[in-house]
Amino acid sequence: MRHSPSKLVRDIGAVITSIVVAILLVQTGAIQTFLNLSESMNILGSFVAGLFFTSVFTTALATVTLGSIAVANNVWLVAIIGALGAAIGDFLIFKFIKEGVAEDTNALMAHSRRWRAILHLRFFRFLLPFLGALIIASPLPDEAGLAMMGIVRFKARFLIPISFISNAVGILIIGLVARGLFS
Repeated sequence: MRHSPSKLVRDIGAVITSIVVAILLVQTGAIQTFLNLSESMNILGSFVAGLFFTSVFTTALATVTLGSIAVANNVWLVAIIGALGAAIGDFLIFKFIKEGVAEDTNALMAHSRRWRAILHLRFFRFLLPFLGALIIASPLPDEAGLAMMGIVRFKARFLIPISFISNAVGILIIGLVARGLFS
């Protein structure tokens, strides 16, 4: 499988476009306004903030929103509903990046026997998804963890439960910390 220059240009263009759109949304306050509106809706707000909890560009705002919702509501419900939104967001991101990551990994492996040997180690095939799940559970953006899972061709059917559990734990911790700080 050859990695074509046109695909690389398309991928770089998509990344640049998403960065520009995210910057515009943050600069105009659109995301903050949307999250503030959804915060007053508790369950829907938890779900929407969970969706935004997954992206590098919106993680910080979503973390603050989830913490605020958890202070005023049942922290367990916020974690569960937020994790549902985050799992859906992770699944969508995973579907977009998995194919590209797998193709890029194949291109790398075609040029390096060392990388090919490393990627076929059983330990490596377990370690990357484990590290990916830890990143998903943290307030760090999920793209890095999802890319790790994409490298080892992690199955999408396993991603949803792992993403849900990881995000639920992460959101629960955020909610408990926020309650401890602001209650």
